[in-house]
Amino acid sequence: MATQALPDGDSAGTILGHPKGLFVLFFAEMWERFSYYGMRALLIFYLTKHWLFSDSEAGVIYGAYTALVYITPVVGGYLADKYLGQRKAVLFGAILLTLGHFFMAFEGEPAAGNEGNPIIYIFWLALALIIVGSGFLKANISVIVGQLYPRTDIRRDPAYTIFYMGINIGAFFGSILCGYIGETYGWAYGFGLAGIGMLLGLVVFAWGTPLLLGRGEPPKPLAKGTEWGMYAAGIALVGICWLAIQFQSLVGYVLGGFGGALVLYVLFTAVVKLPSEERDRIFAAMFLILTSIIFWALFEQAGSSLNLFTDRHVDRTLFGIEVPASVFQSVNAGFIFLLAPVFAATWTALGRRNMEPSTPFKFGLGVIQVGLGFLVLVFGAQSVGVDAATPVMFIFLIYLLHTTGELCLSPVGLSAMNRLAPAHMASLIMGTWFFASATGNFAAGLIAAATGAEGVGEEAGKQVVLDVYSNVGWVAVGVGVGVMVISPLIKKLMHLDTLQDDNVGDDLEGQREAGLEAQEGGIRPATRPSN
Repeated sequence: MATQALPDGDSAGTILGHPKGLFVLFFAEMWERFSYYGMRALLIFYLTKHWLFSDSEAGVIYGAYTALVYITPVVGGYLADKYLGQRKAVLFGAILLTLGHFFMAFEGEPAAGNEGNPIIYIFWLALALIIVGSGFLKANISVIVGQLYPRTDIRRDPAYTIFYMGINIGAFFGSILCGYIGETYGWAYGFGLAGIGMLLGLVVFAWGTPLLLGRGEPPKPLAKGTEWGMYAAGIALVGICWLAIQFQSLVGYVLGGFGGALVLYVLFTAVVKLPSEERDRIFAAMFLILTSIIFWALFEQAGSSLNLFTDRHVDRTLFGIEVPASVFQSVNAGFIFLLAPVFAATWTALGRRNMEPSTPFKFGLGVIQVGLGFLVLVFGAQSVGVDAATPVMFIFLIYLLHTTGELCLSPVGLSAMNRLAPAHMASLIMGTWFFASATGNFAAGLIAAATGAEGVGEEAGKQVVLDVYSNVGWVAVGVGVGVMVISPLIKKLMHLDTLQDDNVGDDLEGQREAGLEAQEGGIRPATRPSN
């Protein structure tokens, strides 16, 4: 540990050469991800085993929930930029999240979801609070990381690497501990532990506020009436999400209608208002955005149908101990932690030799790998027979392929959105990217619903899941190959030879809408043009 003057003249001291505020954000985000992924590991089982929703119903609820988690950051980021500032928005989001996770511990009676027990409405409220809380916190906490450093500070990228280590540590241990305790000792204990984790995150952030050096404050003096108006808007958003999560078709209509209008608006703007090269780059960005929907629709089976498959049809014995299915949700975070530095170093090394694959080629690789993951699982299940438990090795293999696919697509996609969008459209394009992620998550719920086969027996139900996985796996491989084939054309539309970097050393444009977590690859995307 050393104490030295910071670049802006503040002498609050450093840890490992970084402002102490970075580690406040590190631990706050670590505990927030601990709670989020701990709850997520249990959610599909809670829906099917406690509330006794069918697999199909639970899959759609889960998809609507994760889709809304990707929509609300647009609102949270906008309100922070315009009025609240990032610090107040993060604090407000943390309070909502803490309440939401603790409300999850109210169980009620089993099957209440189908019997009209009023406790179910507390469950919907808990989900709504977590959705909106994530929107305010995840939209803004990573922005404060960037604000701790001058734009040209070489410590920026290492700072984001440290920050994302906290994300994946929290996701890894949250899935293991909350999942194990929830499935072994009771739902209330697992969700309660997630709530304790979020409360610790809130305490860390509130305690460490002075170490943030005044970063993340409102853009202009904030009147109390305006501030409380923003909080009221957040509570109103909780009410909207409380309704939407109960009527999941509303989420589909919003995604379809608003998403379609957003894409048309972007394309219209590109055709009518932009010079030819910038227009081509927008076309390339939209191609990548649409491709990402397919990837996330398959990748996000992890928390829903794949979680149920692991519980029902996999031999989960490790070292002589039967491991609860929810614990396997930690595998992706573990692989990201191990492999993200390898991928970052590999792309850098290939780039120095002018051998780095282009962005669309990487997208093709990502989609192929997510498809291959399902095909490997299907092969493993069929190799021992549909009436036998699938070896747990194939669960590790599907998560490995999905993680390597994620690292080919997610951080690369974020970087591409930043590079391809003109400055005045940067936030719009980044918002479209995350709206596509929301659409992919909702589509994931529909795919999970298709795997539901209640009342047909365990073996027949397993075969239904394998048939769906085989179909989507081959479709993904075909799409990925097609993307790789046309990648030279998409690369040509990117006009990399004339691309100029407007904000050298700056953080990502539109980063407030990002969130940048497991989906975001565990590394900070580059801001300089590359393949």
